[in-house]
Amino acid sequence: MAQVKKIPLRKCSGCGEMKPKKELIRVVRSPEGEISLDLTGRKAGRGAYVCPAIDCLRTARKAKRLERSFACAIPPEVYDQMEQELMESGG
Repeated sequence: MAQVKKIPLRKCSGCGEMKPKKELIRVVRSPEGEISLDLTGRKAGRGAYVCPAIDCLRTARKAKRLERSFACAIPPEVYDQMEQELMESGG
């Protein structure tokens, strides 16, 4: 009998939906405190997830959900840079 592989689910910080990990984009706070998008999902540090849609990132920004997840303030320039990266990656 073949085993069914478990698909890891994560919650989007923007819309709050539970989705497969591979469908979401990881936002990571590195050990040095730098916050960035992790398109590969392999960077070291604390992670939170958002859908690859600009709307979800903007919702998470407005509600300060990423700041709550990382327990630190995130400058507006970092959010702007993440929005730019999302647009370039096709979100």
